[in-house]
Amino acid sequence: MKDLAKEIIAGRRLKRGEDFSFFLNADVDELLEGANMIREALCGNKVDLCTIINGRSGRCSENCKFCAQSAHHHTGIKEYEFLHSDVILEDCKRNEANGVHRYSIVTAGRSLTGKDFDKAIESYKKMYEECTIDLCASHGLLTEEEFIRLKEVGVSMYHANIETSKRNFPNVCTTHTYEDKINGIQLAKKVGLKVCSGGIIGMGETWDDRIDMAVSLSELQIESIPINALMPIKGTCYEDLEPLSENDILRTIAIFRYINPTAYIRMAAGRSYFKDGGTKMFLSGANATITGDMLTTVGNNTAQDKEMLTNLGFDILK
Repeated sequence: MKDLAKEIIAGRRLKRGEDFSFFLNADVDELLEGANMIREALCGNKVDLCTIINGRSGRCSENCKFCAQSAHHHTGIKEYEFLHSDVILEDCKRNEANGVHRYSIVTAGRSLTGKDFDKAIESYKKMYEECTIDLCASHGLLTEEEFIRLKEVGVSMYHANIETSKRNFPNVCTTHTYEDKINGIQLAKKVGLKVCSGGIIGMGETWDDRIDMAVSLSELQIESIPINALMPIKGTCYEDLEPLSENDILRTIAIFRYINPTAYIRMAAGRSYFKDGGTKMFLSGANATITGDMLTTVGNNTAQDKEMLTNLGFDILK
C-alpha cells in the first residue's frame, strides 16, 4: 500500500473502472499508514473544524431511512420553527471565539423556501457582517437563484450529501433521487460555491457501494467530504442495524483518502464509537471534523477536539 500511496503523492489518481478489490484485502494497518502518508504529503497538517446549528427541526417531508427528523418516523425529537437570527448569531460568535473555522445552519426538509429562506438569508447576512468565520449552508434542494442569494450574503460553501452510491440510494430514500442531489451540487458549483458532500456508512450498503460513493465524489471534485458512521436511532427504519466496527470505519476513511487525496476528509457522526474521540481516524487519512453537537446526537466538544488534534501535530490556527 505504501507503493500505491507514493504513486498517488506523485500524481496518480484512481478512476472508475479500476479493480479496487485490493482495498478490501490489504492489511488494515498498512492501508491506514499509506492513507496517512497521502494526507501528510498532499494536505499537510492543516485541519478544518466546522460546527452546525439545527436551524429548523423536525417534520421533514422526506423519507430518508436514517433520519430522526423525518415525519415518516416517530423518534420523539424536539420540533421547532426556524430560529431567530439573533440566536444563530450568538451561537456563531461563541463558536468563532472557540476557534472553529466554519459555521453552518442546517435545516430539515426537502428545501428551504419562502419566509424561512428569507430568515436564513437574514441570519447569514448578520454573521457575515459581524463575524470573520467562514459560512456554510445546508438547506436541501435549492434553485440556482437561491444559491446566488446565499453567495451574495457571504456563504462560501454549500453542504449536500449524496449519502451513498447511486445504486444504493433508492434503498435509502424514495422521495427524492440521487440525480436530484447531483443536480443541486452542480448548481451550487455553477454559481461559485464550494461544495461539502459525503454520506453515511453502515446503512446495509456493500463495500462496492462505499467505494463507488468515494469515486463519485472524486468525479464531482468535492473539496470537503464528511463521513458519517450510522448511529441507529430508535424510531427510524435503521434502528436495529448493528453498528460498524472500528476497523470497518477506519478502512473506509483510508479508502476515501486514496481516492480523494487532496480533499478534506471530515469526520462527522460516529466518532463516539471510538473511546478517545477518534484519534485513529486522524491517523488514517482524515483531516477535518464537525465539532460540538451534531443535529440529533452529541459529538465531541470543541475544547476536546482542539487538544486531541494539537497533540497529534495538526495546525488548528485559522
